[in-house]
Amino acid sequence: MLSTGALRAHLLAARLAGPVATPRETSLRSYRLFAARDPRVLLGLDPDRVWGERDLLRLMADKCGVSGDPDHVSGPDVIDPERTLTALDAFAERLAGAVERRAPVLFGTGHPHRLLGFYAGLADALSAAGCAVLTPAQGRCVDITTRFGVRTYNLDYVQGVALVREPGAWAPGSATGAHTHSPLPVRAVLEEAVNSRGALPELVVGDHGWVCGAGQLGIEAIGLADTDDPALFVGEAEGRVSVAVPLDDGVRPDYYRPLTRYVLNRACLSQ
Repeated sequence: MLSTGALRAHLLAARLAGPVATPRETSLRSYRLFAARDPRVLLGLDPDRVWGERDLLRLMADKCGVSGDPDHVSGPDVIDPERTLTALDAFAERLAGAVERRAPVLFGTGHPHRLLGFYAGLADALSAAGCAVLTPAQGRCVDITTRFGVRTYNLDYVQGVALVREPGAWAPGSATGAHTHSPLPVRAVLEEAVNSRGALPELVVGDHGWVCGAGQLGIEAIGLADTDDPALFVGEAEGRVSVAVPLDDGVRPDYYRPLTRYVLNRACLSQ
């Protein structure tokens, strides 16, 4: 059992919270692009209200603990570990609710190199507790616009977690994939589920476009987000994302294992 104090210490030591590796310049650039409604940072969200740069900075200061000073324009960004812990508790409550309802759940990540293990541990626990962990549209092609132009990716599932990979780059089922912010994969998965008359997820767990894309379509969604991912926090503020957990999403994969243990314990799903 991992205590709150022990996890707080781990968050700081692993730089999941506190001063993080995400540069302030990168976060501010994301806020500017979001204010301009650039689809690269909207992640599938269509905000109800107009969000200016100052609005986003205030929101991120409230949700993450970043500096709300617009004149602070360089150096590492900061995440308040207390906000991370509070959000992880809410995240665990949503998982516990899904188990209580035996709800079908979809897991998906745009950060397979870093976060696959975190989600896989949750997927395994929810499956053991009686939830259907959905895997529709495996192998389906998805065309995604990248900085190199439109590229075709294949949907795959590893340990119950959806990801995309470039065709031929890795064997199906290998524990890696492509980094993406796109909401198109989750849309493809949901479309396939509808067309095949299969189960639709009642909860989507993930990051980037998996969370915002599902939330925009009215499906309960929870996930992890860095200081340069304002879309998830805007989605939470507008009621489309149920929980956005602020943390650095690019540290070593093993640094997320204590978070898995903590969340499963808080959700009474420890194995």
